[in-house]
Amino acid sequence: MRFLLTLSFFFFVQAVSGQTAIKGIVKDTKGESIPGVNIYIKGTYDGTTSELDGSYLLETTEAGKQVIVFQYMGFKTQEEEVELNGGEIQLSPTLRETINEMSAVTITAGAMEASDEKRAVVLRPLDIVTVPSAMGDIIGAFQTLPGTSNVGNDGRLFVRGGDASETAIFIDGLMVGNAFGTTASNVPTRTRFNPNLFKGSFFSTGGYSAEFGNAMSSALALNSVDIPARTQGDLSLMSVGLGYSQTLVGKNNSLTATANYFDLNPYQHIVKQNFDWERGPFGVDGQVSLRQKIGKNGMAKGFFHTESGGMKVWQKVPGQEGRGQLVDLRNHYSFGQGSFKQTLANDWSMYGGLAFSHNVEEYNVAPFEIRNTNQIVHGKVAAVKGFSDRFSLKTGTEVFQFSYKESLKSENLEREYGDAQVNVFSEADYYFSNSLIMRAGLRAAHSSLTGQSWVDPRFSLAYKFKHEGQVSVAAGKFSQPVVETLRVVAPESSNTRASHLLLNYFLDKNGRTIRAEAFYKDYVNLLTYQGERFLYRDIQQNGEGFAKGFDLFYRDRKSFKNTDFWVTYSFVDSKRIFANFTQMVQPGFAPRHNASVVVKHFVPKLKSQLGASFAFNDGYAYTNPNLPGEMNAKTPSFQDLSISWSYLPKPNLIIHLACSNLIGRDNIFGYQFSPIPNENGVYESLPIRQTAPRFIFLGLFLTLSKDKTANNLNNL
Repeated sequence: MRFLLTLSFFFFVQAVSGQTAIKGIVKDTKGESIPGVNIYIKGTYDGTTSELDGSYLLETTEAGKQVIVFQYMGFKTQEEEVELNGGEIQLSPTLRETINEMSAVTITAGAMEASDEKRAVVLRPLDIVTVPSAMGDIIGAFQTLPGTSNVGNDGRLFVRGGDASETAIFIDGLMVGNAFGTTASNVPTRTRFNPNLFKGSFFSTGGYSAEFGNAMSSALALNSVDIPARTQGDLSLMSVGLGYSQTLVGKNNSLTATANYFDLNPYQHIVKQNFDWERGPFGVDGQVSLRQKIGKNGMAKGFFHTESGGMKVWQKVPGQEGRGQLVDLRNHYSFGQGSFKQTLANDWSMYGGLAFSHNVEEYNVAPFEIRNTNQIVHGKVAAVKGFSDRFSLKTGTEVFQFSYKESLKSENLEREYGDAQVNVFSEADYYFSNSLIMRAGLRAAHSSLTGQSWVDPRFSLAYKFKHEGQVSVAAGKFSQPVVETLRVVAPESSNTRASHLLLNYFLDKNGRTIRAEAFYKDYVNLLTYQGERFLYRDIQQNGEGFAKGFDLFYRDRKSFKNTDFWVTYSFVDSKRIFANFTQMVQPGFAPRHNASVVVKHFVPKLKSQLGASFAFNDGYAYTNPNLPGEMNAKTPSFQDLSISWSYLPKPNLIIHLACSNLIGRDNIFGYQFSPIPNENGVYESLPIRQTAPRFIFLGLFLTLSKDKTANNLNNL
């Protein structure tokens, strides 16, 4: 019996002496303890969890080299190799937070994402086509967002005190030249591309990525649809024209061909117009879109768009009797691009492509015949590498070829220029945690025409609070070539430049979005001159200016059932010396106070969506030569109340009715003055008005498909 007790005691001592105790405290990078961490020896069943204070004790009889695993949701799994020979081992690891794409902070300063793939959706393609005042125009919808100004006699995108030429538009990362239709003076234009082409957009009101350049104020990057949902045909019958689109979808590819014709002449004979039209705007366009999947994660896209159109309009001359001057305009435009994106091994991905834009404008304004030709070729290749869940790097190169020619055919005169521009860019994102991210980038370029080289640094930082709101700051320098009509006269002109500083607060939670942003822009190297088009003289690059202010944006899809609405307000204090001004003035395209409200309500019983939008600004500055000074007068406030009704009598049929400026307010954007005073010493004037008191649109959209529930909304 004594022998058995002795033997048992011997084995007990041996077991205890072979046991190892691993102990310590698990903390995060801030020094705070982490409870509930799973701690185990890899390849065994020996394990434990940390206590409330982060402490743990793991006892094991395993021996030799072993791997201790520390695992906890939200933190990067950590492994520690130790030698187990009995006794006690102290092991107190520091766990690093993992970066979760869905919960991590994102850069929001100056940025407004619009994509089904993003949590913080601002405007989807469906939002664009259903904004009442937009009339299906992409830019018309973006004019309801903060930071933009509604310049109704132009139609392009004006951002935070900047001219429309300061905004660049990209499709799948490639620049689009002459993205807006050619038009006569004070006749508003539209973008050339249908919102149905795009699945999302990135609209920057400033401080944007180093990937994009050649714009001082903002970048609008549109991302095209990949492979559509199904094979279908779409017929459009509208009050201003008609169109048909046919989509064929295979397993890994698709083809879409579209043709459209529009003619406002019949419409303008029915609805009262403010303008004296000899021939209303008309045109025809066609486009082909190809998509091909490459392997599991790649995509190649091809797109070609061409159009031709024109208009004839009489423009009265202040102080003169009669109809005035007849402006006869013709335009021919083509845009094509091929792009690709491909995911590679080891967390590498590549994308890029080649695009060209070719635009020909022909004006006949007696006795002058004018022909302008503008072409842009843009090639880009970029690579992105994720080195870890915290650090990623994007770098690339791109080449631009700009060419422009203008001819005064009646005088047998012409002038032109060409410029090759090489750019390189690099941008890095670093996540310090799920709550803090830094982005830093550089963009460098060289112009063959001027021999000029430049570097634009850009920087952003964002911090996310526990309540899910976040704050961002962004700063950077932005360069842009001089606009074509001036550069062809002074080809030696260097870039115009702007510096941005932004502070942003953003919260997207429970169907509600709040965005507030303060900004400051500083302009240098702006061109000043005397004279007008074709008669420019004394061109100098001594202009300067600034724009400062703040934006507010609130969107709510939760508070009211079946209702989506947003409210925006922007304050812009902008002054500059530019063009033929001799002192700092408020530009006519930069109202100080801008506001908009958009409301959309779906009525299930009526199978209808009702919409209303209201836009306001405090008026446009202009120079009255009958008063001393420059930009010495201001128009009455701009106001526009628009409504829309979208009705689905059948799943494959949509009827859309919209009316802009419902109350018929006489919005005035400025005045044209006679160049010489009358016999009383007064410079006579004519107001610059909207083309019509209101615009009414009626459209019927029919989808032809085996799937009888398919309609145009499926691709939005």
